[in-house]
Amino acid sequence: QVQLVESGGGLVQTGGSLRLSCARSGSIFGINAMGWYRQAPGKQRELVAKITNGGRTTYADSVKGRFTVSRDNAKNTVYLQMSSLKPEDTGVYYCNADRGALLPDYWGQGTQVTVSS
Repeated sequence: QVQLVESGGGLVQTGGSLRLSCARSGSIFGINAMGWYRQAPGKQRELVAKITNGGRTTYADSVKGRFTVSRDNAKNTVYLQMSSLKPEDTGVYYCNADRGALLPDYWGQGTQVTVSS
């Protein structure tokens, strides 16, 4: 069984930075990519950034140029470096292990990010 544990969330002022970490334990079988999603109050969960096993990255338009997703395979950890944070970046950030269309994804428990204006 795979477990994803996020850390690094917190309260930060507008323009500040945070780095989220997602530590994975368990088998990597079927995992194609690791990603970060976020959910703001009253809104649907949305993709923030994703990194494939080959290192290809994808970003939501709203975070391009401000966020960077990376992975350290030796530590089984994925990171999300967030800079120039805005109040609209506030939400619960979830780590995701994408297993494609045929297998259910794995999700972390989420970490709260709050950006004050």
